Amino acid sequence: MKDKQLPPLRAAHQVQLLQGGVAFFPQLVRDIEHSVHEVRLETYIFHFDPSGEQVAEALVRAAQRGVAVYLVMDGVGTPSVPSVWATRFDEAGVQWRIFQPLGRLGLFIPSRWRRLHRKLCVIDGRVAFCGGINVLDDGVDHHDARLPAPRFDFAVRVTGPLVRSVHEVTAQFWWRLQAVRDVKNIDLAASWRDLEQAVRLALQTRDDGTSGDGGGAASMLAVNGSSRATLLLRDNLRHRSRIERAYRKAIGEAHEEIIIANAYFLPGRKLRQALIHAAQRGVRVRLLLQGRYEYFLQYHAVRVVYGVLLRAGVEIHEYEPSFLHAKVAVIDRRWATVGSSNLDPLSLLLAREANVVVVDERFAKELRMRLVQAMEHDGRRVDPASYAHRPWQQRLLDRIAFGLTRVMIFLNGKRY
Repeated sequence: MKDKQLPPLRAAHQVQLLQGGVAFFPQLVRDIEHSVHEVRLETYIFHFDPSGEQVAEALVRAAQRGVAVYLVMDGVGTPSVPSVWATRFDEAGVQWRIFQPLGRLGLFIPSRWRRLHRKLCVIDGRVAFCGGINVLDDGVDHHDARLPAPRFDFAVRVTGPLVRSVHEVTAQFWWRLQAVRDVKNIDLAASWRDLEQAVRLALQTRDDGTSGDGGGAASMLAVNGSSRATLLLRDNLRHRSRIERAYRKAIGEAHEEIIIANAYFLPGRKLRQALIHAAQRGVRVRLLLQGRYEYFLQYHAVRVVYGVLLRAGVEIHEYEPSFLHAKVAVIDRRWATVGSSNLDPLSLLLAREANVVVVDERFAKELRMRLVQAMEHDGRRVDPASYAHRPWQQRLLDRIAFGLTRVMIFLNGKRY
């Protein structure tokens, strides 16, 4: 059954699954190096470690050869840019902004909890990236301490119709940051046509030294993929609940299996009930969640809801080798999503997020294989009996974290 509040799935996509920085950064840098007209990149964290510097160097080189480069980083994830890189960006012509710098009072002002958490990149209107991977070395934490193993995370590289959607949302967001007052009147369709024409001409000139409209460039702009896909956004304007609605719809229609890997997992009542009902009607529901302590609220608050899920028959596995940062799911070996959105109040109620939904058996099979392998070899299954008899100190910390989370939701005037 169709949900009119969700964007339709469209055909003719090619979707490549990228696991971790070891796959993501080389591909991103290669595509930036081949850019001819425009690069737009949004990220929560841009850390200028060796991985980040590879991306920064690629952006600088692109700007130096005349490509328009737009970079947006979040003010919490990236409070500042090192002076040497700020200078290099400015001298090369990289246009960059930090979204909502915190200022003196920082996160004590609830409205500043609305962060730019999505990770999007679109290059020449031909290829887009979406996922959970920040511009940050997989092997270090935020304080440059080495991790015992790389983060467990994913992104996708996409060609096809939804690339236009990524271009439109990143361009519109940039214009908002530029204090353009009437963003609604900006002609995004004309902007897209101009981009297509400019890229086609630039590719033609690069490939054969002519300025005509031959087949070489056109073939690079065309896509002949087999996957159906769509882009899902969450913001505080028109798309307040799209990502959660898509999850609930897919869970509600599941017949055999649900696998969700999510870093910060604290589902609201409706999503929690959807998982419980699925398990009760015989669907095998498996969750791969964070097993290592990272933040007090995220680590403890989720454990309050473990009980009701375990009693319904939901399997919970905690990832232990390193930090789990993935925000992905596979349902019935056919429906899959990869993106930036956690299933917690910050992502589902406050942050700007982006997920790609893919309906394709081959893609779902590949993602499922990696999740099952992580659960079976790198996860620890939560035993219901052990959970029920955990120490009272643990229960107290869990309740405190859960209560603080509810206070945060209340301060933002939200219901969850």
